[in-house]
Amino acid sequence: MYHKITIIGNLGRDPEMRYTPSGVPVVDLSVATNSKWKNKDGTPAEETVWFRCTAWRDTAENINQYLHKGSKVFIEGRLKPDPATGGPRTYTRKDGTPGANYEVTIENIRFLDARGAGEAPGTALEEEPPPPSRHEADIPF
Repeated sequence: MYHKITIIGNLGRDPEMRYTPSGVPVVDLSVATNSKWKNKDGTPAEETVWFRCTAWRDTAENINQYLHKGSKVFIEGRLKPDPATGGPRTYTRKDGTPGANYEVTIENIRFLDARGAGEAPGTALEEEPPPPSRHEADIPF
């Protein structure tokens, strides 16, 4: 049996990096997805669904290094169900309303923002120099 979830959204806060007792890097992300539509009466409506995502090892280190609050990401992973219910983890908010967490273990992630987008001034990565141009006579075939 197999399942996969695909999420395209924005980070709701900066990644939270931690390490297991054996030194394995783990990062936690909060990712929001948005849907917008118009109701039958023409009024606009919007829905935001939040996902708690976890990545391990090299993926965790890359996420922690390059992503920040607001970064756009494409995530493929597996849902992690609540062991008690088999569904999302449910809870009661401080105001007494019910809530649910959809937990995802990241298997693959793509950073969708342009390189250097959203970075503080002076922290953008230097651009790579263009490859050397080759004259057609230099091509070996």
